[in-house]
Amino acid sequence: MSWALLGLAGILEIAFAFAMKSSEGFTRLIPALLTVATGLSSVLLLSFSLRTLPMGTGYAVWTGIGAAGTAILGMAVLGESAAPLRILSIVLILSGVVGLKLVPGN
Repeated sequence: MSWALLGLAGILEIAFAFAMKSSEGFTRLIPALLTVATGLSSVLLLSFSLRTLPMGTGYAVWTGIGAAGTAILGMAVLGESAAPLRILSIVLILSGVVGLKLVPGN
C-alpha cells in the first residue's frame, strides 16, 4: 500500500509542476489553486508512505518520479528538447527509482 501511495504522490508531483507552469507565476487563479492542491496532496501522500518506507528511499523515488515524469511530459506535451543525452539522463533516473524499489527491506 505504501508503494501505491508513493506512486500516486509522484504522479501528483508531475501534475503540480504542470499546474505551476500553467499558473504563469501564480497570476492565473485556477491553475494557481490546482498548483497548491496537487502540491499539498503530493506531500501528504508522501508522508503517509513514509510511515512504513525508509525515508531516503521514499523521498528519492518521489523526486525521481516527479523529475522524470515531468521531463517526459514536457517533451511530449510542451515540445521540450528530446535530445539523446536528455533521454539517457531520464532513463538513468528511472533506473535508480526501480533499483531502490528492488532493494530488499523496502
